[in-house]
Amino acid sequence: METNATTPAAEAAPQPSVLERTLDLSVLIADLDKDIEQRLRRMSKNLRMPGFRPGKVPFNIVRQQHGRDAYVDALNEALEKSFGEAVKARQLRVAGSPRIDPKKTASETQLEFTAVFEVYPEITITDLKDIEIERPTLDIGAAELENTLNVLRKQRVSHAPVERAAAKGDRVTIDFLGKKNGEPFPGSEARDYPVTLGEDMMLADFENAVLGLKAGETKTFELTFPADYHVTDLVGQTVTFEVTVKQVDEVILPEIDAGFAKSLGIADGDVDKMRAEIESNLKREVKGRLKNRVKNQVMDALLKAHPIALPKTLVEAEIERLMHHARLDMEQRSGRKLKDFPVRREWFVDQAKRRISLGLVLSEIVKVNALYAKPEQTRAVVDENAQSYEHPEEIVSWYYAQPQRLAEIEGVVIEDNVVEWALASARVVDKPVVFDELMGRRA
Repeated sequence: METNATTPAAEAAPQPSVLERTLDLSVLIADLDKDIEQRLRRMSKNLRMPGFRPGKVPFNIVRQQHGRDAYVDALNEALEKSFGEAVKARQLRVAGSPRIDPKKTASETQLEFTAVFEVYPEITITDLKDIEIERPTLDIGAAELENTLNVLRKQRVSHAPVERAAAKGDRVTIDFLGKKNGEPFPGSEARDYPVTLGEDMMLADFENAVLGLKAGETKTFELTFPADYHVTDLVGQTVTFEVTVKQVDEVILPEIDAGFAKSLGIADGDVDKMRAEIESNLKREVKGRLKNRVKNQVMDALLKAHPIALPKTLVEAEIERLMHHARLDMEQRSGRKLKDFPVRREWFVDQAKRRISLGLVLSEIVKVNALYAKPEQTRAVVDENAQSYEHPEEIVSWYYAQPQRLAEIEGVVIEDNVVEWALASARVVDKPVVFDELMGRRA
């Protein structure tokens, strides 16, 4: 067998982490034998075995049958104790579980081992006075309220067929067939396909070709797929489409009246009450979106100000957790078990590193600055969350019924405390944002 002399560097073992530590451990053989003996004696008192009364199994048989298990349990417990005492004496904060390997030794009185493990990084909280954080701002006024009302109206439109040519904003029902080099290609054909012109449901060149056509008219045209098209095999390719318009419908927006108010849950159809409720909900949603943006800005700034080495064991555990949740999510969406769902480790590496980094940095900031959740802060968040429900008092009781639910709220409060601390420490620049952009809508 030949050896490829040009590849050893590529196959070299990964470099040890800067957080990796090594400790020598030892277990006295006499103490281990004593523990094993005691374990077997306790076991023999109640051991059942065919041919013997309970507790009357000869001890040599007990040792023969269960000696190995007793040895493993005794050794593991001794090593755990030895490791715990060693790290405590050195004041080490262990991240993850150690790897313990036996050492070759000539000693007749003790067994020797090497423990390899990682520790948590030392984090020094940085002064944020030179860090700039953008704080998005937006005041809700009449224009934003009307914008939201129009969005709600568009969600409740009706349609009426018209005989005129299709215009922007109309819904057209079409048949189409695309051909590449004279042959249909995947996804190039549909029948009775509804398209609202101007909403970018189709490529702009496709929609523009349909504009001006009446029901019953057919048009053939060429289309070149853009560079950012999601099907890579079609990028830059020119194809021919034949489109037949089967129906043109005019989109009719509902009037802002009692019927519209009732459709939004206002039982008595009071339009003023509807507007007030929409405005209240809108302000709450905008506040939440602005808060999340500020939080993301702060978290990015904290990560940039506190670069730290990460324990590989924690990162790997987080990657596994994220992969597991991705599989569960796909199973819930599909409604069936997905044994072979393709989840790749590399998809989650960056996310896992960010989550671990933030967890360690935030934990240190909270500890140093005593930013723990106060009961009154927790209650304020619970009350705020409950306001969007018909019976807020039931939601409040639901949160306080289980400590785990309340712990999630406390986690939110702690993050809010960190954000407030960072904003008070850093240079904050207010930056107005556009309403449609904040809400994820096209202007």
